[in-house]
Amino acid sequence: MAYKFKTDLTAADVTPPAAFFNRRAFMVGLAGIGGASALGLSADAAEGDLTPNTWEEITTYNNFYEFGTGKSDPSENAGAFNPAPWSIEIDGLVDNPGTFSLDQITEGMTIEERIYRFRCVEAWSMVVPWNGFMLSELLNKAGVQSGAKYVAFETVVRPEEMLGQNRATLEWPYREGLRLDEAMHPLTLMATGIYGKPMPNQNGAPIRLVVPWKYGFKSIKSIVKITLTEEEPYATWNKINPREYGFYSNVNPEVTHPRWSQASERLIGGGLFAKRQDTLKFNGYEKEVAGMYEGMDLSKFF
Repeated sequence: MAYKFKTDLTAADVTPPAAFFNRRAFMVGLAGIGGASALGLSADAAEGDLTPNTWEEITTYNNFYEFGTGKSDPSENAGAFNPAPWSIEIDGLVDNPGTFSLDQITEGMTIEERIYRFRCVEAWSMVVPWNGFMLSELLNKAGVQSGAKYVAFETVVRPEEMLGQNRATLEWPYREGLRLDEAMHPLTLMATGIYGKPMPNQNGAPIRLVVPWKYGFKSIKSIVKITLTEEEPYATWNKINPREYGFYSNVNPEVTHPRWSQASERLIGGGLFAKRQDTLKFNGYEKEVAGMYEGMDLSKFF
């Protein structure tokens, strides 16, 4: 399934939420792979408040420094960005390296509708109805070689279209990485849309990563390169400030960020005086993912 892109979507273009959610039975974004029982979803994950944020909230409150550092900068400055045509280079320890168009990437993929919690390291959160396919499907097509232990990702560099890249706010391109077992986990999504529509520019068009149990900066946007490697890859925020941004950066309310508590979060859309809600360990996906980190020191900001 390949998307044709319209870059000026507004709320009027989007399927009304009631109609969208009446189309499918949703259980923490596992529609299409057998529902909650397929992964033994925890009660926390399956029964928590998963009322999605509105299209407007999701598309106007963003961190995407390529378009500016303010929360409204991406929606205000992303109009000049053109996500079509698009290609992704896949290289490193794979059997089938190459540069592939988005149509080739998505060909034969099962595009699913998944509702995930999204938790920013800045202690705010959303609930987002993504469309996409499991990253493991793409990696299996690429043919992961036995020596691969990590997956590295890069964002596109187009300073003529992405105004923030004309400033030295971060090192460009933005880069991130996952351990291979994290990348292959069924919850790890390559997202191609929101609310059944193609991914908006400000949210990472045309294709981005979504890792729902990690802080949001791990879910890299507008991906143009994927590399399978034996060594832990460079991750932009981790290299700039490792004290505040660990390589793993799993959501953990028990570990305080050096500048603020992670025990609670502000839900976007709740209003200025809305009560903060408790942060769930691994963002509510503890029973699904905690086993990957047995033996690691969870008291560290990782």
